[in-house]
Amino acid sequence: MRVPLQDLGRDQAPLSMELQAAVRKVFDSSDFILGPFVERFENDIAEYVGVKHAIGVASGTDALLLSMKALGIGRGDEVITTPSSFVATASSIVHAGATPVFADILPDTLNVDPAAVSAAVSERTAAILPVHLYGQMADMEQIRALAARHGLAVIEDAAQAIGASQVKSDATGQPGRSPSVWRAGAAGDAGCFSFYPTKNLGGWGDGGLVTTSDGRTAERLRSLRAYGQPHTARNSNASMVLGYNSRLDAVQAAVLRVKLSRLEEWIRRRRAHAAAYDQDLANVAGLVRPSVRPGNRHVYHQYTVRCFDRQETASRLERGAIGHRVYYPVPLHLLGAFEGLGYKPGDLPVAERAADEVLSLPVFPSLSVGECAQVIAALRNGSGGSSHLES
Repeated sequence: MRVPLQDLGRDQAPLSMELQAAVRKVFDSSDFILGPFVERFENDIAEYVGVKHAIGVASGTDALLLSMKALGIGRGDEVITTPSSFVATASSIVHAGATPVFADILPDTLNVDPAAVSAAVSERTAAILPVHLYGQMADMEQIRALAARHGLAVIEDAAQAIGASQVKSDATGQPGRSPSVWRAGAAGDAGCFSFYPTKNLGGWGDGGLVTTSDGRTAERLRSLRAYGQPHTARNSNASMVLGYNSRLDAVQAAVLRVKLSRLEEWIRRRRAHAAAYDQDLANVAGLVRPSVRPGNRHVYHQYTVRCFDRQETASRLERGAIGHRVYYPVPLHLLGAFEGLGYKPGDLPVAERAADEVLSLPVFPSLSVGECAQVIAALRNGSGGSSHLES
């Protein structure tokens, strides 16, 4: 039997009656846009992430765009980000009126390299936009310190990382204190989430959300998502700034609230699948498993390996009837959409090499033990040669 890369229907089947009941309540209320269903979901997310405010918007892309607008980032500004991400990370910077500046990545986690970010800072830099790729947080300790030195905003692209966390050093700097953690979305000035159906917390359509602990930023976001109107305005023509129509709808909020109650269990299952892969793929030649840095809780939106010969590895998976996909085959700095920025092959070698080697395996919550074993068997069968990826 074929093992799919993901199976949304199987994941949510046990919740069918609960999901239908939640949507029925929205239908009966006629509160379809924002309203109490969205507010309850926002409160739940704020508590889960550990921030004061959560603002539901229409998509993860809008979460990024509106965060930049709320923080005053626009024409003439530069925003440093990673080339290893989905196109929306960089396109949102362009749509905000700013210029993306790409910094190379770390060869182990594939998250943005803080040293490369530091080297990219200029007098025009206004913000750093790290991506928590595949479900592991970027090095927020170093990124925050760098931002503080230069007076920069930090906007987390946490679209793949809801529930991920990272140990942080004690803010007092005193020895003997227990460390605490940031959850993804709580370590920057704003955290941006996507609820696209395939995400670890996915809706029944598009949806997004921004988290922040700054009250002024939250109020700007609430205004910007609703045509620039003040959050408490009763007059529908009370817009004070040019805003957008980017409101999370109540059906999505109701669905997501049901699923949020299961998120920790789904993360536990993803991590269990990843642990099985880690153990049984350890000696497969030509394959490097994901690296998790100490202090990080990886939530495995993707379980992404690096391959000495990706085509040969993909062929093995095809013969074993295993779903797989490359996220992402072309780094952002080499996409046609950004050719006007002047980047060329060789400018960001670590990201370019990773784009040629990464391959994602099934890791969805309802993946069975037998299916996990089938994935492992497909990768172990016929493997040979030596890997250059260990160095």
